[in-house]
Amino acid sequence: MTSRWQQIYRAGNSLEAHTLKGLLEHAGLAVRLTGENLGSAAGELPADVVQVSVWVPEQDAVKARQLLTGYETGNQRRWRCISCGEENEGQFDWCWQCGTDKPETDA
Repeated sequence: MTSRWQQIYRAGNSLEAHTLKGLLEHAGLAVRLTGENLGSAAGELPADVVQVSVWVPEQDAVKARQLLTGYETGNQRRWRCISCGEENEGQFDWCWQCGTDKPETDA
């Protein structure tokens, strides 16, 4: 049985799309990106056509949107990794430096 995919986000560029893809994959979700190759046509196409779309299986769409809510609001507090001491943006659930999960209570 093949699952149906649902678009959950339109990233402004490939870097943002890959950041979100990593966030969702770290949570165990399958992710597909579409529209990456249109970036080479920037200037020739309208800006909204060049955006990269983030897709997940239909059954994971609710969970994926919940994970992206923190990214979109961007108002979460920074946190310090208990393993390596790296300071991380609040929307990330794991340390970008060493991969350690964000603690349940921020210090």
